[in-house]
Amino acid sequence: MTRSMHERMVAGEQYIADDPEISERQAAGQELMEAYNATSVRDRDERSRLLRQLLGSIGEDTAIRPPFYVDYGANITIGARTFANYGLMALDVATITIGDDVQIGPNVQLLTPTHPLEPGPRRDKWESAQPIVIEDNVWLGGGVIVLPGVTIGANTVVGSGAVVTRDLPPNVLAVGNPARVIRELT
Repeated sequence: MTRSMHERMVAGEQYIADDPEISERQAAGQELMEAYNATSVRDRDERSRLLRQLLGSIGEDTAIRPPFYVDYGANITIGARTFANYGLMALDVATITIGDDVQIGPNVQLLTPTHPLEPGPRRDKWESAQPIVIEDNVWLGGGVIVLPGVTIGANTVVGSGAVVTRDLPPNVLAVGNPARVIRELT
């Protein structure tokens, strides 16, 4: 039995990015994203309703300041009491899991898509993705970029502007490009 491009995408396999089913799912998510980004700061009920529709799940007392950018939205789960400042870009081709009590600075990028290095498949629009996991009580400083397949352990702090290219353990401070652990946190 041949799997659809969407099934391949969700499984982390290579898929064609402009497949009609994938494009439709992306358009539906982006319509909700646009509606969310157009809401008034005073309309908390509408913002909450739209986030519950857009995301796979969202915990109590979680706030995301617009603008908020996603590919699909449905592949993102966010725990309770998490705060994301302006300009979060969460490209959720693969799953993005954000825990409880996470602090996300402005203009953070969570990037799950990846592309072939070979020019032919890349020209033919093949791509794949790897999940991102941000565990509980992580703080991502402004402008942090998290690359595909990365897990950031609980209680870890990632300094502003860092590019996280590989997993970070719990309870550390990491900075730089690529992000490197500079000390443990107690």
